[in-house]
Amino acid sequence: MKKRTKLTICLGVICALLVAISSWYTIAFNNSRFIVPMDLSEYVFRVQDLPMIISGVLLTLYIVNIVVLFLESIKTNRRRELTLQSTRTINPKLGFLGLLGFAGFLGFWTYSVDKTIFPFVFFLFFGFFGFFYEGKMSNTLIDERYKENKMKAQSVANTTSLSIIFLAILILGQGKLMDNLEYTLIALVIVIALSIALEIFLSEYLLYHYDNDEQFDESEE
Repeated sequence: MKKRTKLTICLGVICALLVAISSWYTIAFNNSRFIVPMDLSEYVFRVQDLPMIISGVLLTLYIVNIVVLFLESIKTNRRRELTLQSTRTINPKLGFLGLLGFAGFLGFWTYSVDKTIFPFVFFLFFGFFGFFYEGKMSNTLIDERYKENKMKAQSVANTTSLSIIFLAILILGQGKLMDNLEYTLIALVIVIALSIALEIFLSEYLLYHYDNDEQFDESEE
């Protein structure tokens, strides 16, 4: 698990560096191809395009791998809780994957360049900071208290996230944000991504908070 975690983080750093280097290269030596708007129907391959193509493909594969690992971890965690008496063992350092959330700010740059808003989805990765707290709960006994705290934490996290999304839809649905429908869409994407990230993080943080507070209260008694 530790080796897998380190490998995942290292690959993320490598992909980020490759994207940064290839972007600099294409701006400096390849007329900013794949960065400025292009008509792909008239695209003609150049050898100089390889850095951007390779880095883009690697970044896409890395994102898909992260999503698959995340979904697998959820399934494994649920299956484990049904069959075992303790939570899964996870390295808290996985929480550093939450730093990928800062890639969401690239959306402001890509939008100004070619109206691309996809990078805003990266704000979802802020939820991965919750791994810091899940890691601290590794091998915790799954008793009635734990189950109750988990249900309570998930309920609060879900309610908070859905409330934010509801208010955002209610407010943004009133009309154009700054008289611009594109800005309205961007704001909605950002709010939804951050709300989901908050739900993921908050469910783990509150579970850790509730469990440790109860243990502290018991120790005082």
